[in-house]
Amino acid sequence: MYTVLIFIVFILVISIRQVNQYERGVRFMLGKFSSLVNPGWRLVIPVIQTMRKVDIRTKAVEVPYQDAITKDNVSCKINAVIYYRIADAAKSVIEVENVWNAVSQLAQTTMRNIAGELTLDELLSERDQASARIKELIATHTTSWGVEVLGVELKDIALPEEMKRTIGKQAEAEREKRAVIINSEGEVIAADNLSKAAQILATNPGAMHLRTLNTINDVGSMDGNTILFAVPLEVLKAFDRWNQTKKSE
Repeated sequence: MYTVLIFIVFILVISIRQVNQYERGVRFMLGKFSSLVNPGWRLVIPVIQTMRKVDIRTKAVEVPYQDAITKDNVSCKINAVIYYRIADAAKSVIEVENVWNAVSQLAQTTMRNIAGELTLDELLSERDQASARIKELIATHTTSWGVEVLGVELKDIALPEEMKRTIGKQAEAEREKRAVIINSEGEVIAADNLSKAAQILATNPGAMHLRTLNTINDVGSMDGNTILFAVPLEVLKAFDRWNQTKKSE
């Protein structure tokens, strides 16, 4: 009697399985899927039943650098980080042998394909769109595996050294171009302002006198300057009219 009780207790002890809060259990009966096991202590009858625990926490997996060729035939290396989790534990066990490896391999292939659809400029300037496209394609395949893709982030795009130098020269040329344009626009504005100022001074003789006196005052405030003051043209004309009047008398 005691032997039977000891045997039953032994069977119960070895049949107990603990499923943690961040796990789900996939139980099989005689090799067939039986049920999904929630967290807690659960009984799994030896020989007849088996159970496989699946971690349902979010995973951040780094995809190693992949050699890719862009749409404009530029070679580069790209890598990314994929965030995903198991949404259906049963499918992740039944539908695919190694879900983590399958997702990683799918991500590598998808990254190379997306890089081939974009030019280098698009790949560098539109990372968010490229990441969203990669996520969309991966999710299309992984849904049947019970995997939910939460996000894909392109980490780095490594270019050959000669391409880096070419891009640097292009950026420098663009900066020089903008500097020349800004400088020429400034000269146009300055010339326009000078033209307006000249018109104002020409139509207002008094304004010219005031400008002359203002300039003399500014120059005279500096030490060691010699000022040669030219007699205004109006004064010379006045003397000329006076001389003509004298001659006519």
